Amino acid sequence: MEPNKCPQFPADLEYQSGFGNHFSSEAIAGALPPGQNSPLLCPYGLYAEQISGTAFTAPRKLNLRSWLYRIKPSVTHEPFKPRVPSHEKLVSEFNQSNSSANPTQLRWKPVEIPELPTDFIDGLQTVCGAGSSYLRHGYAIHMYTANKSMDNCAFCNADGDFLIVPQKGRLWITTECGRLQVSPGEIVVLPQGFRFAVNLPDGPSRGYVAEIFGTHFQLPDLGPIGANGLAAPRDFLVPTAWFEESSRPGYNIVQKFGGELFTAKQDFSPFNVVAWHGNYAPFKYDLSKFCPYNTVLVDHSDPSINTVLTAPTDKAGVALLDFVIFPPRWLVAEHTFRPPYYHRNCMSEFMGLIYGGYEAKADGFLPGGASLHSCMTPHGPDTKTYEATIARGNEAGPQRIADTMAFMFESCLIPRVCPWALESPLVDDDYYQCWIGLKSHFTREATNGQLSDVQIGHDESGTGGHRG
Repeated sequence: MEPNKCPQFPADLEYQSGFGNHFSSEAIAGALPPGQNSPLLCPYGLYAEQISGTAFTAPRKLNLRSWLYRIKPSVTHEPFKPRVPSHEKLVSEFNQSNSSANPTQLRWKPVEIPELPTDFIDGLQTVCGAGSSYLRHGYAIHMYTANKSMDNCAFCNADGDFLIVPQKGRLWITTECGRLQVSPGEIVVLPQGFRFAVNLPDGPSRGYVAEIFGTHFQLPDLGPIGANGLAAPRDFLVPTAWFEESSRPGYNIVQKFGGELFTAKQDFSPFNVVAWHGNYAPFKYDLSKFCPYNTVLVDHSDPSINTVLTAPTDKAGVALLDFVIFPPRWLVAEHTFRPPYYHRNCMSEFMGLIYGGYEAKADGFLPGGASLHSCMTPHGPDTKTYEATIARGNEAGPQRIADTMAFMFESCLIPRVCPWALESPLVDDDYYQCWIGLKSHFTREATNGQLSDVQIGHDESGTGGHRG
């Protein structure tokens, strides 16, 4: 299906707002059964079908499920068969046979849009990840490039939740709960198990995907920040019910299961849900609505202050995966090195750039590109950024970072990197050079013109060695 032939979305799509709410939506008034979930006969002759995102007995505050009222149930399909040809660049079980440990700082140039017709499914490639979808613990980071809409098929991810970050081209996403338009600068979360189709109204498209196994994204706790700030629940948007009932002979459901793709044929569209209610649904968020917090006196805040969504582990404060952004904001700290500090982290950091530049890299990190700094691998501002910052001196006034949107997927699990990502011609082999120019600024003269503690110290042995 060519871009100009993809189904048209109205310019004024309606959404429901809120994060974790219990939503209700009807495409036809009265389609939701009153007073119960599964009556003997549903209104309009619909079938009742539940989709569970958590175990039945999960604590109520974490329990996720929705009831869908549909023209035909989703079970009405032929048996699944392995997709032919198979997709060789999707991974959900990371081990020595399909990925490598690599502590080197890695950076990739922007992914190129393919010349051959490629839809979202075929354009999805795993870069790195850890853990296993079979064991329900881990994550995968993918990149996607596509130049055609999905035609007579829908995708279903049985392995985990997708968090999609478009960088180039809008996505028109049809789901069982309704339709979402997602533009660069927005994100969309498609929870485990939902069927969806991706159309490309602008033609060529590119972006990033984080996939999590065994848990779901939550809003981070705000702690001493208080009751407001960061990503506001009201700004998350959920689709309203929409359905199609036409016959679709040969329609394919493509299911990702254990990192492999399977297909099943049916004769109708899976987007036949006339009404639904529940708290398990796809949603989108506009990153420009994020309310950032920052230091207003000295020092640089830890990047966790910019967390939009988190997928927690059982260990308090430790994330399977955090989604963090670096949006436009003011830098006002006094006597402070304002760019991100030099760092070795027990967490691993994958970064992408949606538009603009990134404050810690003067060159080389481009929109559509990516970098990976794994557990305890040193990283930080490049030489040009460091020297330019020092040259401004302590009297630098307030500075507004504008026209940029970078992001980070951060995880407690150490990623293994896929061979096609390591062997790609897009790998920036000279990435390390951006730090090689950092020179010693050490001097025995204290910066305030007084003798330094080192200079006035004497070791007790009397040999003239320095203390400390």
